Amino acid sequence: MKFQVEHDALADAVAWVARALPSRPVVPVLSGLRLDAAEGLTLSCFDYELSATTRLPADIAEPGSALVPGRLLAEITRSLPGQPAEFRSDGDEVTLSCGSAEFALVSLPTAEYPELPPAPPLAGTVDGGDLAAALAQVLPATSRDDTLPMLTGVCLDIRGDVVTLAATDRYRLAVRDLHWTPADPGIRAIALVPGRTMADAARVMVPGVPVSVSFVAPEDVRGSGAPRPVEGMISFDSGGRRLTGRLIAGEFIRYESRFPAEYGCRAEMPAASLIEAVRRVSLVADRASPVRLTFGSGTVAIEAQTEGRARAIERVTASFHGDEPAIAFNPHYLLDGITAAAGGPGPARHPASSASADDGAAEDPAADGASDAAHDGSARSATIRLEFTSPARPALITLAGDEGDDGGSDGSAAGDGGEAADDAVAGRPRPAFRYLVVPLRSPARA
Repeated sequence: MKFQVEHDALADAVAWVARALPSRPVVPVLSGLRLDAAEGLTLSCFDYELSATTRLPADIAEPGSALVPGRLLAEITRSLPGQPAEFRSDGDEVTLSCGSAEFALVSLPTAEYPELPPAPPLAGTVDGGDLAAALAQVLPATSRDDTLPMLTGVCLDIRGDVVTLAATDRYRLAVRDLHWTPADPGIRAIALVPGRTMADAARVMVPGVPVSVSFVAPEDVRGSGAPRPVEGMISFDSGGRRLTGRLIAGEFIRYESRFPAEYGCRAEMPAASLIEAVRRVSLVADRASPVRLTFGSGTVAIEAQTEGRARAIERVTASFHGDEPAIAFNPHYLLDGITAAAGGPGPARHPASSASADDGAAEDPAADGASDAAHDGSARSATIRLEFTSPARPALITLAGDEGDDGGSDGSAAGDGGEAADDAVAGRPRPAFRYLVVPLRSPARA
């Protein structure tokens, strides 16, 4: 094997494939990254759970294949000078030369490496930018509690030309409706995809570039309200890169039933001002401290404190209707919800470990990708709607004016066995994005 490839394209491709490598491979050979030089260069990896494959142009002098330590190759290619890189294999070694630098990597046994999984049948396509934005909104709500694997994934609930993405860690529930182009217009299915798989797939999604979603669709169930679970593998293919992952076995929660039909209190606040105020005020909140929202005449007072150390308060313009003027939240969860509703936090990420809403635990919001979002023009002019009934019952965060997508022509919930959707019951179209969050007990003011 001998070939030459442009440095920047190589470094980017190797870095993306290496992200799919297992952190603790059960056998050493699974830590390898496979190089296949034929008509161009194909890079791939597979650990029986997740497979990543990408292709890039290369000048092939001698075709061939090799398996090299993947993470080491990623570190090497990242540090190489910006010159063409040349690979050549000789016996049990693969030599990489770039400028004056030369590395010799010991080959791993290709005979022991598993065959890459074949791509499942095409189920449908969706714009990469739309899917990435939807994932950015729901991924923060996924759990990392491995004792409940069904909560560590994103539920793809498919009804015809609408896909509903849902994720929950028991303390908040994020749901987003998204239109796509199905291969079968009558498809009715539900797939539970690991959060890591969805986050890695989102990294290659580009606005205007279609993403092909492939899986073995269940048998035709037209006319039935019950979705059929998808089993086996699911694949996301875009721009010459394909990520194939194993689906999570098990049943996701009946998420539509979690949304109340109506709320007794409603507040609307400017998104940009609210986000910045919550971010600043939460700086004084420790892991057990909530952020308290108290609504008054034309304003909302946002407060947080750490007992014996600091207290912060900031007021933001707000309209409020209802008889329960105060409610408190985990600041991390609140920021995730309002930034997602205001337009999404940017690139999708796999969430940090979840914190208990009962004890108020929360990571530092300033360190969280969803809370550090830079707001574009649409976010700055957006209005957040907060609805709740009491300080002890879940509250709903949406974008004011984000109505009209009913998630299905019949008005039934996309993931709830045909039950009526919450907003349909309330006599209004449901927003494309909904974020339900459990409030916290608010301590007495200092």
